[in-house]
Amino acid sequence: MARTNFRHVSRIIGVAGLLVLTGLPAGAQAQSDAAGTPTDKQQKIAAIKESLAKNQAALKQYTWTETTQISMKGEVKKQEQKQCQYGPDGKVQKTPIGDAATPQPPQQESAGGGRRRGGAIKKEIVEKKVGELKDYMEKVGALVHDYVPPDPQKIQAAQAAGNVSVQPPPPDGTATVTIKNYEKQGDSIALGFDTKGKTIRSYNVHSYMENPKDDPVTLAVTFAGLPDGTNYVQQTVLDAPGKKIQVNTTNSAYKKVGQ
Repeated sequence: MARTNFRHVSRIIGVAGLLVLTGLPAGAQAQSDAAGTPTDKQQKIAAIKESLAKNQAALKQYTWTETTQISMKGEVKKQEQKQCQYGPDGKVQKTPIGDAATPQPPQQESAGGGRRRGGAIKKEIVEKKVGELKDYMEKVGALVHDYVPPDPQKIQAAQAAGNVSVQPPPPDGTATVTIKNYEKQGDSIALGFDTKGKTIRSYNVHSYMENPKDDPVTLAVTFAGLPDGTNYVQQTVLDAPGKKIQVNTTNSAYKKVGQ
């Protein structure tokens, strides 16, 4: 039962990581200031949208390996690999590679009626906890989908409310676009955008389930470039410290289909 739940969790984060690349339409235009000239902030947001759409098209030429590692309380509970590529419908198709699940220690049967009864009670408690964990991760998955892909209308609303800021790029050319109160009061999104290469380098979400202090949820996505300049999600890390859960997904071994 717990095994099925971890498979559900890995599906959530796998989808979430890929959605970051596929979210915004290239046709979305930056707004202009009173003089009719796009501001620097608006130009960067428009460039981000264009970058996302461009990479979505480029990645459809590739196949790659996705490795997902799920940990609870610092202990790896499951690890799996999948071969990925875009299908004719434009969705990512994933094929499991072997069985990379972390082996679990064998359970010993208890002797005696009292022990058997105690084992049954323990099993019932474990199943209850697994069910609660599954419900929690479903809610986390729904929360993730509120942030990825980024919603152009929400970004525009945040900008109109004065909740979008752009930190000028340092010498390496990576500007930071921060969006506050995007979905919930007190949340934030930070986009690291390479102004020279016109590519996203990082995407970080800080949110929460019910209480920002007691039940925070973070999503950190880092990007890398392929030899032809295509930008891809290199690593995605979902942290739910309230439940001591971390899901780490890495993408590697990119090669063009047919090669």
